[in-house]
Parts: sequence; structure tokens; C-alpha cells
Amino acid sequence: MADTLFDQNDQDEDFALDRSLVDEVRLVLATADKSRLEEIFEPLHAADVADLLEQVDQGERREILLLARDVFDGEILSELDESLREEAIEFLPDDVVSEAVRELETDDVVDLVEDLDEPQQEAILDALEDADRVAVEQALAWPEDSAGRLMQREIVAAPEHWNVGQTIDFLRNQDELPEQFYHVIMVDPRLKPTGYVTLGKLLGAAREIPLTDLCEDTFRPIRVTQPEEDVAYAFNQYHLISAPVVDEDDRLVGVITIDDAMAVLDEEHEEDILRLAGVGEATSLSDRVIETTKTRFPWLFVNLITAILASLVIAQFEATIAQFVALAVLMPIVASMGGNAGTQALTVAVRALATKDLTSSNLWRVIKREALVGLANGLAFALIMGVVGWIWFGQPMLGAVLAIAMVVNLVIAGLAGILVPVSLEKLGVDPALASGAFVTTVTDVVGFFAFLGLAGWMLL
Repeated sequence: MADTLFDQNDQDEDFALDRSLVDEVRLVLATADKSRLEEIFEPLHAADVADLLEQVDQGERREILLLARDVFDGEILSELDESLREEAIEFLPDDVVSEAVRELETDDVVDLVEDLDEPQQEAILDALEDADRVAVEQALAWPEDSAGRLMQREIVAAPEHWNVGQTIDFLRNQDELPEQFYHVIMVDPRLKPTGYVTLGKLLGAAREIPLTDLCEDTFRPIRVTQPEEDVAYAFNQYHLISAPVVDEDDRLVGVITIDDAMAVLDEEHEEDILRLAGVGEATSLSDRVIETTKTRFPWLFVNLITAILASLVIAQFEATIAQFVALAVLMPIVASMGGNAGTQALTVAVRALATKDLTSSNLWRVIKREALVGLANGLAFALIMGVVGWIWFGQPMLGAVLAIAMVVNLVIAGLAGILVPVSLEKLGVDPALASGAFVTTVTDVVGFFAFLGLAGWMLL
């Protein structure tokens, strides 16, 4: 069955959802064939179903939810984009939503409900069993974007004085274990985690060996109030696969697994990219026109202000431009090269700040490097554009002006690309969100001023 739905070569190549599958679903919707639609969805991974729902329009999406509700589960809900998740919960019957969320771990339920309106939150919480509801409500009480929101409450723990045999017997006697766990966490009598053992070591060791002999050196408890971006950094930096979460008294209250930490890291990367482009951190292809317009307008307005500033600089040299029309032809080249160089340095700086690679200890070394890179590139392009300006307009001095302005602007662009995001972070402003406009302003203003100012001095 799966062979008829996927082109295997394409699947092996990029794992993307096959376009023919989307087309087939649309054909099935045209005939309202419920059984065939369920047959198509049955072998699909929840992430693929979520992708399919995101690729069709709202009307088709609602038809799918109406016809295939019997195969709709909590995993699909958790994989959906946030805006579509709200739409799906509103459209699906309460009993379908209730059944779907009961299948999820508490951390997935928290992720599902934290961005919903209060009535939708209540509807989902009412569907949970009492113990799960309490766990979710306790998690929601922690600060947003903290480890307390990220952790799952389903824990596998054992007293630190146990041996392998006692631990394995304990696990086998449990009615239900978490769907995913990688360590058995050792705790003292006060429920403070003291270490953990991987399942591989546990299953490979003799029964009489104490758990303390199998401890992993990657053990790092995480405070429940720790920001989630710091959690993701710790997982990435120390190659963790899970980590216990402790409260203010250092008692074990939950565990974070690598899938949740990497999801946060991916979200952080995505937010940085979107902010650098000035389109907002929650932008999605599924957003409506009005939502997208509202998100992009403020930063387009900021860019308009910066463009006016650059135009004011140009206006100061009207007489110079009037005498040398060639300046109007060449000055966009200087500004454009500076803007691109600044964006390159800016992107590296924002990423380095996010990963904590750029710190006060290496800041000056990085500044010096970017200045030298700007100088080297500036000299190279100065030579090229100096010759181009000379040959193009037959004026050696014009080529010299262009060359000097190119060097100045590329050096300034490299410095601005580093100093602007670092300064904004010191001021408590997200460097990914605001740096682009400032760097563009600096490179445009400096580029035009250097080129036109030099032209007025050297050519008149």
C-alpha cells in the first residue's frame, strides 16, 4: 500500500511529503470517500499527516478533519503548526480531541495547551485523567519558556543504594512506563537526584552490580526555572540525551529528553532567521493575509525610515551629483556591497551570541578579525571597481574615489555587523530582532557619505 503512495527514490532523497500523495488526497476529498482517506492516512507518520494538513487550504483541511477523524490522534495534534492546531481543536468534536490528548505525555500536553485560549485549555484539561491534569496544571504554573514547561512528569527513578537486579525487577513490575526514557535516575531518601544510568548499561550488567558503579559522567540536573534556551544549549554542549529537573529544594520533579531540547534549539534557530529578516518569530505559511501584513509592516516601516536617512545624506551632495552624473550610477554599488558585508558579519555574530560562542573574553579578537576581513575584501574589490570605474567613465580619479569608498564601507560594515548586535544584547534588546535595520542604516549612510564626500573633495 505504501508503495502506491510514495515515490521511493524521492523519499530516500529528502524525506519530503510526496506531491502525488497530496494530489490523491484531493481526489479522494472530491468523492468524499471516507474509507479510502483513512486507508491513505493509516501508514503515514504523524509528522507527514501534519505536513499534509499544512499544505492544503482551509476548506480542504476541514474536509480531511471531518472524514478522517477516526485516525486523528494526539501525535498529529502536537506536530501541527500552532495556528493550525487551534483551528483543528475548534473544528474537531470534543470526544475526538479528548481521546487524542489522553495518548500524549504530559510535556506534549503542556506544549499543546500553553498557547491556546482559556476555553480551549479547559476543554483539553477536562479530558485528562485527574493525575495527568494536576501534572499539566503544575507545569503551566512555571514561567513560560522555562524547563518546568518543557519537562515531562513521567519519571523512572530508583533508590541510589539499589543494584541492577532490583532495578530491573522494579521496572518489569510497573504497569506502565514512559513511552520514551533513556536513563534510570538515582535518588537519595529526600528525592534528590544523585546520578543516572543508561538503559544500555543497566541491561548489560550483572544483577549484583550496584547502580552507583554504572553512573554516567554526563549527569547534570537542571533547575526547573532555567530558561529553555539554556536547557537546549546544555543538551547540545554536553551531548545529553536526558536530564533530571529539580525544584528549588533540589528534589526531582521531572525529566527533559533530547527530542524536546532539540525542538527548542530548532525553534531558536528558526526565530533568529525570521527576526533577522524582520518577519516576526511566529510567522507561518498558513498565516492569513492580515496576520502576515501586521507582522511585516513594522519592520518595513523601520526600513523606510532608514532609507529616508540615507536619502538625506545623498541630498547633501546634490551639486556634486549634478556635476558628475556617473556618481548616481556608481553609488548604489558601494552601499550594496557594504550592506551585504554587514549582513554576513551580523549573521555570524547573532548565531555566535545565541550559541554563547561570542563572549567578552573573545569579543575584541572577533572585532579585529572582522575589521581585517573587511579591509582585505575592501582592498580586493577596490582594485576591481577602481579599474571598472576608470575604464567605464574614463576618469582615473573617479576610479580612485570608488576604490577608497569601497574599502571604508566594507571595514565599517564588518565592525557594525559585530558591534551592533553585541551592543543591543548589552542593552537587553534581542540582537536578531533589531540588528538588521541598524546595520543597514550604518552601511548605507557611511557608504553614501564616503563616496560622495570623497567625490566632492577629489573631483571638484
